[in-house]
Amino acid sequence: MRHVAPLIALIGLAPLSPSTVALAQGHGDHKMIAPSDLTWAYVPSLPPGAKIAVIEGPLNQSIPFTFRLKLPANYKIPAHSHPAIERLTVLTGTFHLGMGDKLDTAKTHALTPGSITIMQPKTNHFGWTADETIVQLHGVGPWSVTYVNPADDPRKK
Repeated sequence: MRHVAPLIALIGLAPLSPSTVALAQGHGDHKMIAPSDLTWAYVPSLPPGAKIAVIEGPLNQSIPFTFRLKLPANYKIPAHSHPAIERLTVLTGTFHLGMGDKLDTAKTHALTPGSITIMQPKTNHFGWTADETIVQLHGVGPWSVTYVNPADDPRKK
């Protein structure tokens, strides 16, 4: 729970509380987390509607992180990149992923449950959903979102 304050600073979740980080059952460093243990919060660095559940972090340090994103139906994420390798696994729904500098739904690949994508740092990409979709991301931070077009950044609106 001591990692919540740095997480707030990174993704701008002022209302984020210690309960937002998944409560783990376990012994020592061993964690067992059920989906019902997750607490979801809105994500200011993504377009309105996305929710995040941080499982392991904080995201703004050079340590391992794991989090889930819940994306609503008919959701679009404009072209962006991340400073670290992105490892994304689709858990439910279908995540449509494309590469490039501008969101183009016709130029995406449908990633269904169990699919994974691994992208190098600063790879411009975009995505969309037709139905509610949950993805899990993990890697080594720091983690952030940089939009190709700064006007797409919801933190600046």
